[in-house]
Amino acid sequence: MNINTDKSTRYKRITLHLGKDKSLSRLHPWVFSGAIENKDKNIAEGDITEVYTHDGQYIATGFFQNGTIAVKILTFEREKIDFDFFDRRIRSAVNYRKTMGMFGNENNNIFRVVNAEGDFMPGFIADYYAGRLVVQFHSAGMYLMRGEIVSALRNNLKDIEFIFSKSSSTLPKSKDIEPKDEFLFGCSDQETFVAKENSIQYLIDYKQGQKTGFFVDQQSNRELLCKLSYGKKVLNCFGYTGGFSLSALKGGALSVETLDISKRALEICTENAKINAFADRHVSQCEDVVRFIDNIPKDVYDIIVLDPPAFAKHQRDLQQALKGYRTINKKAMEKIKSGGLIFTFSCSQAVSKEDFLTMLFSCAVTAKRKVRIVRRLPHNVDHPQSIFHPEGEYLKGFLLYVE
Repeated sequence: MNINTDKSTRYKRITLHLGKDKSLSRLHPWVFSGAIENKDKNIAEGDITEVYTHDGQYIATGFFQNGTIAVKILTFEREKIDFDFFDRRIRSAVNYRKTMGMFGNENNNIFRVVNAEGDFMPGFIADYYAGRLVVQFHSAGMYLMRGEIVSALRNNLKDIEFIFSKSSSTLPKSKDIEPKDEFLFGCSDQETFVAKENSIQYLIDYKQGQKTGFFVDQQSNRELLCKLSYGKKVLNCFGYTGGFSLSALKGGALSVETLDISKRALEICTENAKINAFADRHVSQCEDVVRFIDNIPKDVYDIIVLDPPAFAKHQRDLQQALKGYRTINKKAMEKIKSGGLIFTFSCSQAVSKEDFLTMLFSCAVTAKRKVRIVRRLPHNVDHPQSIFHPEGEYLKGFLLYVE
């Protein structure tokens, strides 16, 4: 344990109501606003904050933020939050990926290197793309420590060409913080670059694209699709820049159609098909997925992939989200060939595995199809989940066999 003995360091302080420290005693990394009894009067968004029990016992240290989640915990030990702290955390994250065999593979050089609570750094993610890092700050506290974090990243990843922060849309609104998408180390005048996943080349739209430019968490699920696609007709809905599409084409799919409402994403998807010499078997279509599936004839597609954006970012949106998932999954079950496969996902944290599975059950009943669960499809191993943070299991996926 690295004890903070520097008496000049005075972090802000909050005290919890009696009995509201139980989740923290189980090392859960969030303090909810309703648990707070008292807090320093001058506490502000992003302040490093110590958390105490009702009777004054120290519990943890984290970043304060305005909102339902009032503190995201960094440590349950009294230690200084500085470069050394982040250097230790990032070294641990890098060592985990080394154990998983993620470094040094030129045919698989796309992966997440820091996964927020999963790497005990809540409010921060970093994705690695062939020697480049694209990062996102999701809390003001992490953003205010970006200098220390960047130094720690460079100290543990010696081959980094640049570090680009894509955080203008991920940070909470604050009068004191005006984040912009910018290079924090190095630079590049290119709008895209090429990296590889499962030996497939992808153009990464790191400045204008969604997330950090690619949906990194689906690597193992795309690899599974590759193995099952030979000779099949595949429909990839919400296809973005074609992660699942290119995987199916690499696996020998007879044809692949990619649907998305983003013209730019589909332009990159089409270019990805060209640079991998798959263009003759691929078509991109800028379409509304629900309308498209509603109008296709039955028994055309052997495999349908449903990987939509998050339909519910908050618990209050749960029922509306389930309605959306029900619509697309029911249509897919109705239209797919007998003996076909559906890869279906939800990345909505508010939707539990049980909610999603119940929704799929109702779709199978109303579609009047025999449906088997082949496999559950979680996020890839580069997205570890802290055992103390069940909410970290945000991606729910199922491979279904439909008769």
